[in-house]
Amino acid sequence: MKFNLNADMAEGYGPWKMGDDDGLLGIIKSANIACGFHAGDHNIMADVMQKAAAQGVGIGTHPGFLDLHGFGRRQMSLSLAEIERLMAYQIGASLGMADLVGVKVTHFKAHGALSNMACADGDMAAAICRAVVAVDKDLIMLAPSLSQFSIKGREAGLLVADEVFADRAYMPDGQLAPRSRPDAMIEDSRESLAQCLSIFVDGKVRTLDGSWLELPAQSICVHGDGPSALALARDVKSGMEEAGFENVTLPEMMGQK
Repeated sequence: MKFNLNADMAEGYGPWKMGDDDGLLGIIKSANIACGFHAGDHNIMADVMQKAAAQGVGIGTHPGFLDLHGFGRRQMSLSLAEIERLMAYQIGASLGMADLVGVKVTHFKAHGALSNMACADGDMAAAICRAVVAVDKDLIMLAPSLSQFSIKGREAGLLVADEVFADRAYMPDGQLAPRSRPDAMIEDSRESLAQCLSIFVDGKVRTLDGSWLELPAQSICVHGDGPSALALARDVKSGMEEAGFENVTLPEMMGQK
């Protein structure tokens, strides 16, 4: 039995740091590297890519809205053509930096409000998928389970890994609870582990209205910017391994090597 643990990384800017990238790289198997639009910069991107590769952690491109002040978590109204170009620009930056430092980008994961909007908007999700295919059709798409991203990614011919969240509560329709809700985040590592085990062992998750929802999954996300991220990631990893699961990279999870 296998699982993949991923986290969003390289989300500082210049001398300002966000999260404990070094600590998380010793726990996770997939690193989603910010591309400079919602967070990150060229130096941080290169540094974290090199550190990830040195520890056998898979590298992903993690583009978002051009929104440094809002950390990419504010909705924006863009045309589908703008969405495609926004994605192609950032994916290209990731691939170029990876070539420069001698590493390989293996997956794609959208960030923040961009991802949340596309999870519910099939046209927007399809536009993002077109950009991924245009730049590198071999990238694995890390997409929230049951989302339009997951559906449109498969329709576009991409290899899709269904993603679930250790530290976020679920709505009955499979969407993540909005961060504006007081019960949207799961900060207790025991609750996070229980949710992950329910998903991977029983194939379902308890939603906020008390109902159960079937939820396919290959990868678990732990958000790297929270104060308890490192401890939560460590507890989820150890708990999943104690239950008999092996933490592997996305290509290994998806049968690519």
